[in-house]
Amino acid sequence: MKKLMTTTVMAVSLSTLTLAGCTSTTNTGAVGVNRQQLLLVSSEQVLQLSAESYANTLKEAKSKGVLDKNTAQLNRLKIIANRLIGQVGTYRTDAAAWDWEVHTIQSDELNAFVVPGGKIMFYSGIIDRLNLTDDEIAAIMGHEMSHALREHSRERLSREYATQTSIGVAASIFGLSQGQAELAGTAGNLGLSLPHSRTQESEADQIGLELMARAGYNPQAAVSLWQKMQKASEGEPPQFLSTHPSSSSRISQLQALMPKVTPLYQQARR
Repeated sequence: MKKLMTTTVMAVSLSTLTLAGCTSTTNTGAVGVNRQQLLLVSSEQVLQLSAESYANTLKEAKSKGVLDKNTAQLNRLKIIANRLIGQVGTYRTDAAAWDWEVHTIQSDELNAFVVPGGKIMFYSGIIDRLNLTDDEIAAIMGHEMSHALREHSRERLSREYATQTSIGVAASIFGLSQGQAELAGTAGNLGLSLPHSRTQESEADQIGLELMARAGYNPQAAVSLWQKMQKASEGEPPQFLSTHPSSSSRISQLQALMPKVTPLYQQARR
């Protein structure tokens, strides 16, 4: 296992150095997100794929009669979105000009997402079941917008491409059997992909916290949000096997960032 993991990591590193350099898609902001990102896939490719997926989601929801059913709820989300969109220039100047949209799907599901390019979707269940305040909605929306700003989908696709290419190279060079190659893939997933996804989630928490504070939403609501989410969850997988930080880890990180974002919130309120 150790040999296979070493082989995978070495091959990934080789692919990374050979195919592309690393860069960052956003400015650091007040919270200091400055990690270099591996980007082998173009923004245009990701935007095209995302637009197709989002259009299919809208079409399906409309056909089922569950798209934008609650006008008051939709307008509430649009007001919050407009305030947050006004702050995205802190992290990237081009994002304010994205073709932002807001839609809702009537469903009990606890879910929300922002598609690359600025397409915001909220499921009614996450608002109704958790009885969210505007500040808590801003915490979710800011978090999901941050994934789009950081182009995390593009980064995940790039890492997946690098990992799969590397395993193929390793299997060829070292004569790995199919079973050994599959084991190497599992090792790469546990050692590279999942921790990387948790890093992305933490970044989205940090950037989202700053966006909501700059927009005049109380950043403490991010803590109360995740306390509600933790209570609503029937159970969490072990953190090392999850693409998300545990709720307790997430809450601790958010609380540690309060001294950086609270002055931004106070300034916005003035």
